[in-house]
Amino acid sequence: MTDSPSATEAAAPSRRAWIGLAVLSAGLGMIVLDGTIVGVALPDIIRDLKMDLTDAQWVNSLYAVLLAALLLSTGRLSDRWGRKRLFLIGIVIFMAGSLLAAMSEASGPLIAARAVQAVGAALIMPSTLSTVNATFRGKYRATAFGIWGAVISGAAAVGPLAGGALTQWGSWQWIFLVNIPLGAIVFIAAMVTVPETKGGKARPGADVDGALLSAIGFGALVFAVIEGPDLGWWTPKSELHIFGLVWPTTAPISIVPIALLVAVVALALFVVWERHRAKVRRSALLDLDLFLLPTFSWGNVTAAMVAVGEFTILFVLPLYLINALGLDVMGAGLVLAAMAIGAFVSGAMARHLAAKFGSPGTVLIGLGLEFAGILAVAFVITATTPGWLVAVPLVVYGLGLGLASAQLTGTVLRDVPMEVSGQGSATQSTVRQIGSALGTAFAGAALSVALALTLPAALEREGITGTQAETLAETTRQSAGSTISQLRAEGSASPLGDHTDAAVHALAGGFADGTRWAMLIGAAFLLLGFVGAMRLRAASKRPAPELPEQVSETVS
Repeated sequence: MTDSPSATEAAAPSRRAWIGLAVLSAGLGMIVLDGTIVGVALPDIIRDLKMDLTDAQWVNSLYAVLLAALLLSTGRLSDRWGRKRLFLIGIVIFMAGSLLAAMSEASGPLIAARAVQAVGAALIMPSTLSTVNATFRGKYRATAFGIWGAVISGAAAVGPLAGGALTQWGSWQWIFLVNIPLGAIVFIAAMVTVPETKGGKARPGADVDGALLSAIGFGALVFAVIEGPDLGWWTPKSELHIFGLVWPTTAPISIVPIALLVAVVALALFVVWERHRAKVRRSALLDLDLFLLPTFSWGNVTAAMVAVGEFTILFVLPLYLINALGLDVMGAGLVLAAMAIGAFVSGAMARHLAAKFGSPGTVLIGLGLEFAGILAVAFVITATTPGWLVAVPLVVYGLGLGLASAQLTGTVLRDVPMEVSGQGSATQSTVRQIGSALGTAFAGAALSVALALTLPAALEREGITGTQAETLAETTRQSAGSTISQLRAEGSASPLGDHTDAAVHALAGGFADGTRWAMLIGAAFLLLGFVGAMRLRAASKRPAPELPEQVSETVS
């Protein structure tokens, strides 16, 4: 469904509408920032809370996976109850979760606080995009979407720098405490400037079963990917303790393939259930008929791959920069800020490129730059690479990220009926968050598997073998590299004595090799995104198909 003539010729939005867009963008930026700000501070959090690599992955991934699991439900709620109302409620819950995170003194409470933050973020995100979609028309909608996309890419890229500054000059707790004053300002401003909008008349009933099935499916998938390296992909490697129950190492099979099976079954049942809800004219969490729109389908595929690549970088690189290269958190933040430079530059020029190549063409250019950037990063990584040399290809990556994100949003929603913009935007945001969660999960899993191979080999090259080498390699892998920083700080006073420097050099080299493999995994996903962008561009040149009659009934 394309814009009607009246929409195309819409009058210019009021000054209040543009101010409202800025406020919504600030709220969106806050929750996107929180998805990436943790990365640079993670080594400090790992050390202070005595976390392992798996816990670290959950700190990042739980936020993204729970956000993804809830977005479809909250998108429906925003259409029904009012988008401004849910936005304000979300801000309050997000601030509460941030306060709990800052007060955490162990990994469990911190992970739980991240879950509370995710609930708040799930109320905020679809409300922002659907409000923009409902408020702006014609050429002004494209501009508003460009701003929305630029905020996503820019805030995500700025996160590491902000995290580095707050951690360096304060403590890691400040990456969460900063949300309190920011949230209060956004809340007050939204009360005054953001209009209340709702969707069309919805079908009866709440799709509780659909929400549970999607949450179980996505949660089980991310659990399997994160826990696989430690628990064993098939044969149990270690015990799993959960809710007082134990999955022993003597079990005939690891719980990981069972979790994967649960994920497949739950997501398959989710699709079947949503089809059933649509058939009987009941409210469905996800209108699968929207995927009959080629631009919507291929746009979401592309968005997911972009998110996987981005969060691969944001999870793995800070660990490498701080632990392997020995940079402080501010230094690591400055290196990663190169992405923000590229993202802001390209975000500003995206509309000019879109005027020449079209939005889908601009997305394609962006994906090409992202792929080239992450591939270059993978090949320059060593134990002695200067930080500036890592930053240079990150600028290229950031340029691509800004182009792709700024133009992808409007392209995905181009043919979606305005009346279901809440669900359409929630679906897109869900796909992005699934990609974010899987990016962290895949990157962490790839790093863990790679380190199990690269660390022993590196130690052996330095003449460190036997039980000592095995212990060093395993503790370094489990600590996500923080053992290297600890040994570097202790020097010859460490238990390794005069062999400390050799061990640090070996472990740093092995960690760099493991990081390279994780980067190559991210590059592979971005290559899939490039293919998706090619299909998106082809689909955008064809007229949008008419959606089935039941969709128009839903939105009438």
